[in-house]
Amino acid sequence: MERASSAAIGTAGQAQPAKYTFPLTIVTALFFMWGLLTSLNDILIPHLKSVYNLTYVQAMLVNLAFFSGYFLLSIPAGALIRRTGYKAGAVIGLAVCAVGAALFYPAATSGYGLFLFALFVLAGGITVLQVAANPYVTVLGPPATASSRLNLTQALNSFGTFVGPPIGGYLILSHISAAADPNNMSAAEKLAQAHAVQGPYLGLAATLAVLAILFAVIRLPIIKDEDAGVASGSIFSQKRLMLGVLAIFVYVGAEVSIGSFLINYMGDKSIAGFAPELAANYVAYYWGGAMVGRFIGSAVMRTISPGKVLAFNAAACILLLVATTFGHGHFAMWAVLLVGLFNSIMFPTIFSMSVHELGPLTSQGSGLLVMAIAGGAVVPVIQAQAADVIGLQTSFLIPAVCYAYILYFGARYARMFVEVKAV
Repeated sequence: MERASSAAIGTAGQAQPAKYTFPLTIVTALFFMWGLLTSLNDILIPHLKSVYNLTYVQAMLVNLAFFSGYFLLSIPAGALIRRTGYKAGAVIGLAVCAVGAALFYPAATSGYGLFLFALFVLAGGITVLQVAANPYVTVLGPPATASSRLNLTQALNSFGTFVGPPIGGYLILSHISAAADPNNMSAAEKLAQAHAVQGPYLGLAATLAVLAILFAVIRLPIIKDEDAGVASGSIFSQKRLMLGVLAIFVYVGAEVSIGSFLINYMGDKSIAGFAPELAANYVAYYWGGAMVGRFIGSAVMRTISPGKVLAFNAAACILLLVATTFGHGHFAMWAVLLVGLFNSIMFPTIFSMSVHELGPLTSQGSGLLVMAIAGGAVVPVIQAQAADVIGLQTSFLIPAVCYAYILYFGARYARMFVEVKAV
């Protein structure tokens, strides 16, 4: 277990930028990798839907398997981090991710069930990374700029989600566009499509294994939860944290749900009529908008309260989803893609606001917030059920409801950090 005095890296309230630059740069690599891995689910869903001729609800089992890992494993991950420390937790998380990615190779010949299990294992590794990396970033600098700092590092997470869809579309979905009708494909054709995931995920497994080794040998500052604030008592008595857990749940649910349906949505002839491979390239705009928005948000929140920015962005997402639901053609398509720009600052802002001054409860609070990422398993299934019953386009009102709660959370804590924004 890591042991160090607060003086090892300085307290969170005493900025030491020179000491923080290198560790922040290294930790940023984690954000990129789990962004890339998560965005590939948007490619897997239409791919596996085609291979196994699934309904929308059945295809959303991809998200259920992946994000249920966050719900089931976040609290154990928090306990692991308390025992091993943040750096060792990152190494373990990378190693587990590598195993999950490697499982895609046998899954290609074993059926849909093993794909879902591989996704669960992969999510388990990312869960450990999330619990370790997010609070690590919040304490590597002044608390007043924690939201700004976390947005900056998460911009690289968004870069991972930006490059993932076009790469995955080229390597995987190109096999769908050239194939026959999924309802009439032979067993050999379906097997060939399933094999399309083997090469990309083996490459990811090797990359993750190399990163695990690198993290094991490099030197990073040792931090303690006590350096992060002053809260005490039961973790469930922290009201802002509990409201933040729900905000993370509905935010991730909305973001993932929208991304999961984009390829099918843009394939609708009344919207764009795009083939899956072409639509995958446009999904990159959704995630790329989040990347651009996080760089902008990182600068904006040095002068404007994070809560105010959060509330404004949530309101913008609601308006865009209403336009998506009732619009037509490319107008409706670009409206939903633009949601990504306003999604940008939400996760890191909610996270940093929720763990502010939790002190020795920080790792527990981080575990609960990461557990709430399970919203990515629940909300897509709800939207899928709506899509099967009332139509895909109308179902986009489901994530709009999620953003309404985020608007409330941001407005409720709009004055957080106002007195110290000049720090």
